[in-house]
Amino acid sequence: MFLSFAVCVSFIGLRHMGSSMEYSSGDDTDVSDSETEYEEKIYEELKNGDHQYKVANDAYTCPFCPTKRKRDFLYKELLQHAMGVGKCNSKKRTRKDKANHLALAKHLENDVVVDAGPSQQATMVDPLADHDRDEMFVWPWIGIVVNIPTEFKDGRYVGESGTKLRDQLTRRGFNPTRVRPLWNYQGHSGTALVEFQKDWFGFNNAMSFEKAYEANHHGKRSWHSKNDLKSDIYGWVARADDYNSDAIFGENLRKIGDLRTISDIMEDEARKTQKLVGNLTNVIEAKKMHLLEMENKFKETENSLSQLITEKDKLLQEYNDEIKKIQSSAQDHFQKIFNDHEKLKLQLETQKRELEHRGHELAKRETHNENERRKLSEELEENAVKNCSLQAATNEQRKADEKVMKLAEEQKKQKENLHKKIIQLEKQLDAKQAVELEIRAIERQIKLQERNSNDELQDARKELVNGLKDLSTNGQIGVKRMGELNSKPFHEAMKRKYNEVEADERATELCSLWEEYLRDPEWHPIKVVEINGKHQAVIDQEDEKLKDLRNNYGEEVYDAVTSALTEVNEYNPSGRYIISELWNYSEGRKATLQEGVAHIMKLWRTYKRKRGMD
Repeated sequence: MFLSFAVCVSFIGLRHMGSSMEYSSGDDTDVSDSETEYEEKIYEELKNGDHQYKVANDAYTCPFCPTKRKRDFLYKELLQHAMGVGKCNSKKRTRKDKANHLALAKHLENDVVVDAGPSQQATMVDPLADHDRDEMFVWPWIGIVVNIPTEFKDGRYVGESGTKLRDQLTRRGFNPTRVRPLWNYQGHSGTALVEFQKDWFGFNNAMSFEKAYEANHHGKRSWHSKNDLKSDIYGWVARADDYNSDAIFGENLRKIGDLRTISDIMEDEARKTQKLVGNLTNVIEAKKMHLLEMENKFKETENSLSQLITEKDKLLQEYNDEIKKIQSSAQDHFQKIFNDHEKLKLQLETQKRELEHRGHELAKRETHNENERRKLSEELEENAVKNCSLQAATNEQRKADEKVMKLAEEQKKQKENLHKKIIQLEKQLDAKQAVELEIRAIERQIKLQERNSNDELQDARKELVNGLKDLSTNGQIGVKRMGELNSKPFHEAMKRKYNEVEADERATELCSLWEEYLRDPEWHPIKVVEINGKHQAVIDQEDEKLKDLRNNYGEEVYDAVTSALTEVNEYNPSGRYIISELWNYSEGRKATLQEGVAHIMKLWRTYKRKRGMD
């Protein structure tokens, strides 16, 4: 808001500088006819197209300035130029030149319809150029229109509706938010209050509204003049004398407004902005520090856990490798001993059987032959020697068996040691699991703290929304009322069926009825469908109320209702009431808290810079 005001002040300074350097059209003679008649004559010529002033879709030129000094204007720039020249007191401008420019200003305001785009909206008149900051105005900015045509009908006076008057003023570029016709016991009083936005754009529109009526000699001074014949509508911006007036508009001004100076309003907005910025900055900084601490603690715990898991995996792998190695070695060794033992055992049994067989045969031969007996004796001796050798081999076998048993004992001890090592590793694993449980508990605590942080951030977001409600801004960041029903399509639909007055009444009744439907929790024309594998809530187009609405009043009214229904279902499906949301208007989405704070900081820096310039 203050940024737009500073831009406008700079622009007006340049425009005034340019206006002071302009010269007259070259005709230094006085107008032979009266100024008013001459102005009306030029006005009619402009309406008939005798003077060319439009050079492109959004580019204009002044037909009454010297050719060598011509340049392109936007619509509002040309209007400001014409009004400035027409009202200037410079001797370099003749009365004819001033009358030409006043006629051009009147034609631009009354007969030229322009869709003011972003480039023209940025060009606004300095709202404080012609006013003392200590001048008392009615706040919010309110204009007064009097002498509205009325007629006596059915025992009371009736006149144009507020909606029609508002649309007429909007087409002239004043952009009022509401027009309130004032009624008394006789009916329409012929007076209405014109409400404008609470920001400096609204003040600029109010001043343009007042100057336009003054340019047509239908301002406050002309209305109170006793010499002029009163015709058509008169208008001006409400000030202290209007607020304290005994007229019908004074009574209503005291009900809906207060008397405040421009300085008071600027200081009040500055205090609100400073307080909001300070609170939000402190909250955000505290949250950032808290989140940073939690992130660092989480990273430390995560690193420690990763290191423990790595050590655990390494020890387990070493243990498995060692077990496999010992088992393989013991198995190979036992297999070799077993094979050697079996082989030697078979050899000894074979030799024993052979010796026994020979002993049996020698015993049989002993009775037959002495020689055979000696031979048998020799063989017995040899057999005894062999038996000794066999006994020695048996002893060796026994020693080998003892060695095997010793190896088995050693293997047993190794297994016991490995078992102890496994138990130790299991204890370490249990300790690590306890650490993991502790980490999970810390993670749960972090989640709780994050939830609390999110709640606090939501509170900060609510404070920002409440602040922006009071601090009116016209930027890309603002407050949007989610679920609010747009009444404009209802008025347009009724205008196609009824006259102006009846259309406004029926549109208001129909809009109020559908607002009650939207707040009714028993009416729920929403169904859940599966789209691309996901369940989504969509409008039930077969709902009887919605079908009747579309058939009777058209797609625009249907779209307005379904749009509000979608918003209220998304933001407050249970309560079904309107919720204010921080909104990014340039991207058509919900604004982040950071974007809102950045917008507030931008306004605050602009305000500080403006205060420094003052």
